[in-house]
Amino acid sequence: MKLFIREWIGPRCIIKEDGQKIYDAIYGALRSGEMVTLDFEGVNQFASPFFNFAIGQLLKDIAEADLRRLLQIEHLNETGRLAVERVMKNAAKYYGDKDYRKILNDILEQQSKESD
Repeated sequence: MKLFIREWIGPRCIIKEDGQKIYDAIYGALRSGEMVTLDFEGVNQFASPFFNFAIGQLLKDIAEADLRRLLQIEHLNETGRLAVERVMKNAAKYYGDKDYRKILNDILEQQSKESD
């Protein structure tokens, strides 16, 4: 399976809603062990929220080693590559360490209450 991100999202991969579209498109294939390629040709702006939703949340159900083996990323510039690596590192820690996850969730919940 190959997705051309520019056709799905456009030249900017920034918001979580766009990341969720990609996640929804690739999750089933990856869970069944199918190789997936994300082609970022023509995409030139990236932000972590997009990658958190497109790729990071995959680590909830797919082991990092399996994800790295099954998910191929093409034509991603250096800024995008750095963002993907940061997201994968953080997501692997979040989903892999229940104590860390609880602490982070508690902090985020507290911040949410304080901003209301």
